[in-house]
Amino acid sequence: MRDEHLPRQRILSLWIADLPCDRILRRLRVNSTPSARQVEPPLVVLDKIRNARRIVSLNETARACGLRLGETEADARARIPHLLCEDAEPDKDAALLRTLADWCARYTPLVALDGKDGLFLDITGCAHLFGGEDALLKDVLMRLDRQGFCVAGAIAGTVGAAWGMARFGSGGVLKDGGEREALASLPLAALRISPEAVSGLNQVGLKTIGQLYERPRAPLTNRFGPELILRLDQTFGAQGEAISPRFEAPLISAERRFFDPISRVDDVKAVALSLAGQVSKALERRVEGGRMFELTLFRVDGAVQKFKVGTSSPLRAPKRILRLFAEKLKADESVVDAGFGFDLVRLDVLMADKAPAVQDTLNAAGTAETGASLEDLVDRLGARLGLERITRLLPIDRHIPESQTGFVPAALAHEEALAWSGFLGGAAAAVLRREQTAVSPQFTFAEDSTQTYDTENTRWHTGLMTRPLRLIDPAEEVEALAMVPDGPPLRFRWRRGLYQVARSEGPERIAPPWWIGAADRPSEAKEGVTRDYFRIEDTDGRRFWLYREGLYERETARPRWYLQGLFA
Repeated sequence: MRDEHLPRQRILSLWIADLPCDRILRRLRVNSTPSARQVEPPLVVLDKIRNARRIVSLNETARACGLRLGETEADARARIPHLLCEDAEPDKDAALLRTLADWCARYTPLVALDGKDGLFLDITGCAHLFGGEDALLKDVLMRLDRQGFCVAGAIAGTVGAAWGMARFGSGGVLKDGGEREALASLPLAALRISPEAVSGLNQVGLKTIGQLYERPRAPLTNRFGPELILRLDQTFGAQGEAISPRFEAPLISAERRFFDPISRVDDVKAVALSLAGQVSKALERRVEGGRMFELTLFRVDGAVQKFKVGTSSPLRAPKRILRLFAEKLKADESVVDAGFGFDLVRLDVLMADKAPAVQDTLNAAGTAETGASLEDLVDRLGARLGLERITRLLPIDRHIPESQTGFVPAALAHEEALAWSGFLGGAAAAVLRREQTAVSPQFTFAEDSTQTYDTENTRWHTGLMTRPLRLIDPAEEVEALAMVPDGPPLRFRWRRGLYQVARSEGPERIAPPWWIGAADRPSEAKEGVTRDYFRIEDTDGRRFWLYREGLYERETARPRWYLQGLFA
């Protein structure tokens, strides 16, 4: 049940009946007078339908000459020898309609496409910003007319009523509760039912919507299907119907309109900084920080330019927000095409996360601005190159060392996920130190028992480093000599150098994943054998991470040795 305290839904339907022709002629119409449009040459757009080139769109001049949709090219040229014909280009028409949808976002963020030649705008709660619904509709139609489009529009309380009045009625604004009276005289096609249903209703003498008001519903449903009753209920609000906007409404939006359009990049930056201040205050009230911002520039001629930036952490500092957009523009200064100028600039917050207030630092400027940080660097590089291109290593829960890391966008990596294996902290480190005291000095590192890191800034580095920070991938084969097949090496040769082992620790045994050898194993999985890892220190104090591949006499007759990493 609808909440009476909420505003009633108001929908604006726009219909560009001759969109293909408008796309071709609008450049000529922009600088022409209204009287000049009446002397336009007859123009039709043709497409192949039923093995013939037929008219799919025509301008008013061609319509006044008696041409109609669906006529063949041969018939049309026979009647009008000087007729201008163009081939249909649906892709360009669809792109133009999407551009119009972007432009209509100046009135409301909830804009949806309506087939191939229309738009729906949910203007609920927006009309008062433009002086009321009548003023809003007049402004939309006037601006689109200046851009060279022939548009019809209507505002009503339902999608169906607005659609029917725009396409089959006189347009205008329908007040709440006036839909039944306004649509009573319209043809049945205004209900958005199929042509077959319209034809069937016409055959039984039902030609207008008003003739269905008093008809019993059961016979209509049995004969013409449930679509008729559904559309009737949707048109008059008995059944709810929502539009599907192209984009989700922003969390926070700030905009500025100009009587005299601006065109300089410096002016755009100044306006963006001012809007960022408004957005920052709104984010502070919500105790949030923005994670994705979008700056939209609306040109006088209808073109729209959008610039989107993301952040690696919640952000609401106006200067840092401006800096991100400045980096975006610096990457390609020619991307800002002002044309005849921008008459509207909008800054939206598309995504936000919780960001508790932080005590400002007491410095001479009285501001919390600090030096460059990792987050700031990621944001600036991401604004220029794209956030998806700025990556960092993230640990992956796997046993094979070379598969334990993966590259992910740095802006999406949370500190909680950086639980790297190989760094033991607290009690785990103490247990390992106690175990090492019972091992022979030949197989232990004396320095390891004294290294601890207890600072708060290096909490995930706390403890003993059991694996090297950087691995050699792929691991390099070495020649090793061991006292026994399952024991640690006594010496090994790597890259033409001979290394004598002074201390070693291990083995750390890593078995191959369970799917190795299975019939349904992943395609990227390779045949593998057990590995025994050793930490090695030579007589000169250099430390290596070696492993022996294959269990002696169980998996292989001659195990191989590989070097996979170096300790710093």
